[in-house]
Amino acid sequence: MASIDEAPPVAPTRAAFAFVFATVMLDMLALGIMVPVLPRLVVELEHGDIASAASITGVFGFAWAAMQFFFAPVLGALSDRYGRRPVILLSNFGVGADYVFMALAPNLAWLFVGRIINGITSASFPTASAYIADVTPPEKRAEKFGMLGAAFGLGFILGPAVGGTLGQIDLRLPFWVAAGLSLVNAAYGYFILPESLAKEKRAKVAWHLANPFGSLKLLRSHPALVGLATVSLLYFLAHESLPSVFVLYSDYRYGWDEKRVGLALAVVGVCTTVVQAGLMGMTVKKLGERKALLVGLFFGVIGFGLMGLASSSMLFVAGIPFIALWGLAGPSAQALMTRRIGAHEQGRLQGAIGSLQGITGMIGPLVFTQALASAIHAQRDVSLPGAPFLLASLLIVASLLWALRVAR
Repeated sequence: MASIDEAPPVAPTRAAFAFVFATVMLDMLALGIMVPVLPRLVVELEHGDIASAASITGVFGFAWAAMQFFFAPVLGALSDRYGRRPVILLSNFGVGADYVFMALAPNLAWLFVGRIINGITSASFPTASAYIADVTPPEKRAEKFGMLGAAFGLGFILGPAVGGTLGQIDLRLPFWVAAGLSLVNAAYGYFILPESLAKEKRAKVAWHLANPFGSLKLLRSHPALVGLATVSLLYFLAHESLPSVFVLYSDYRYGWDEKRVGLALAVVGVCTTVVQAGLMGMTVKKLGERKALLVGLFFGVIGFGLMGLASSSMLFVAGIPFIALWGLAGPSAQALMTRRIGAHEQGRLQGAIGSLQGITGMIGPLVFTQALASAIHAQRDVSLPGAPFLLASLLIVASLLWALRVAR
């Protein structure tokens, strides 16, 4: 493994990373614009029934994640064979076209089909992660993966706030803006983005492995790798609580409108950017990847617990910085995993990680939206609307305990 870790990047790290950072940021900006309004559009199409909309939103999330589960390994294997650039570009073009489709959706069936298409095409982040692994020395990967997390944060600083504002004008307007940003993003990448994986390092496509079940075999190739995959699985599952119930929960418990939801998500973006861009590299250099992973998980337990128990909107917002610090865990686990495979398997690894996210994306929306629907049901003697976030806190406790065992 030493020879693999010592292999130099195939492209100038700084320039290549700048291109990928911009690509991910624009993609997340488009996604962030849509976040505050998609559940509202479901509520509108369900004639104002929030409990029913929560269940339907969970089904939508399940379908989106199922497509990720099945197609992320295929795209990861294709990027190992044909390079990262074509996969990223095709993904962005597909996402842009899909936002147009959803903007025109006249009913829930059309919107559901749109989520299916979006799940198939939205694979830019796993491939971007493989791109970063191509051009970054192993000891700096956690920091660079953190910077990709910062790109997510920057996208969500403006995205939800703009989406919430546009949604007050027309619930479908954010979809059109998201489509425009995704297509501009694809055009930008077409002219600017260089390839990162040299032809001599590309793998032959093994189609029996380019599927969710075959790709997961890669995670069993090393005892520490499968252990870290379990930590990541619990991490991803807990994370599903945020996109699944954040909007509906804040509407039900605090009476937030689209604008307040957008501003709150913008605060999440600011905090995430500060942690990922400013603290990630410093933390890994000082503590190492293992301790950074453990510290991040500890903050996650606190953050979700505080949000689940918050009786006021101020206490709920107070949990956001802890959730941002939880973000130290993801890049650290990802960097530890990339050290255990070769350059020709980085795409497959990211595809396998994408499959893990797909698994949790299928389970999480159903679990957390049903937990919310059950907790706020009118016939319940005891109301516990924070149940989804308390469940997420317990999942991170399990992830932390497992990480103490396997991340050595």
